[in-house]
Amino acid sequence: MPIIDVNDTKIYYEDEGTGPALLFLHGWATSGRVWGAQLPEFVRTHRVVTLDWRGCGRSDRPAHGNTMDCVLTDLAAIIERLELDRPTVVGSSIGGTFATELAVCHPELISAAISVDGPGFWPSMGMPLEQLRRDLRQDRAGVIAGWVPQWFARGAEPALVDWTVRQVLDSGVYIDEHFDGFLTYDPRPVLPGLMVPIHYLHGELDTEIPVAVAEECAALTPGASVTVIPGVGHLPHQEDPESFNLALRKLLS
Repeated sequence: MPIIDVNDTKIYYEDEGTGPALLFLHGWATSGRVWGAQLPEFVRTHRVVTLDWRGCGRSDRPAHGNTMDCVLTDLAAIIERLELDRPTVVGSSIGGTFATELAVCHPELISAAISVDGPGFWPSMGMPLEQLRRDLRQDRAGVIAGWVPQWFARGAEPALVDWTVRQVLDSGVYIDEHFDGFLTYDPRPVLPGLMVPIHYLHGELDTEIPVAVAEECAALTPGASVTVIPGVGHLPHQEDPESFNLALRKLLS
């Protein structure tokens, strides 16, 4: 099992293909497995790296260091250790925030960021994060079972929803610390000064993060574009892989 040890934390990763580098980052509490429908398409033309960031999937689940800064430190170290040549970073949900912050904090390490239904400033304004964290402590299984189905548009495959619930329940409880950072997180002030291009892919029917969030962030980001994928919710790469892959391929070209 491919493991890289960074910052005293063992991180699971997969590295396939040759060509320009792509680094895929999953969302909160899931794993690199969520990109399974992208791998066959993009390993044909790119070097593709997926990983389970700390606290999730097959990586270590430390009780401390579950913050954006620590994850960014992990990612910067992984890019350097794997000798990824300025990858394009594609991040889903909170992974989109990590991609954005790599562009902010480490523009020398990446060539572009693609935020897939990234939360942007929305959690600090439109989500009851403190209540969510309390509820997760009291009834994690019940809260996850009720919340995760809302990530998907109506008509999503029940098996996909159930699989996502199992992934979330399998991840460590300490990753809830990320919600504390999002209570005040707002990238809008730094977006106009970015030197690394960012583009936004967003599910039309995302009820967790409205499309308007991506549109507002893109309006502030030099050269940015928004591609709305119709008929899907918060996880377009899983709900409609064909449309997502076409949209991502167009951005990469």
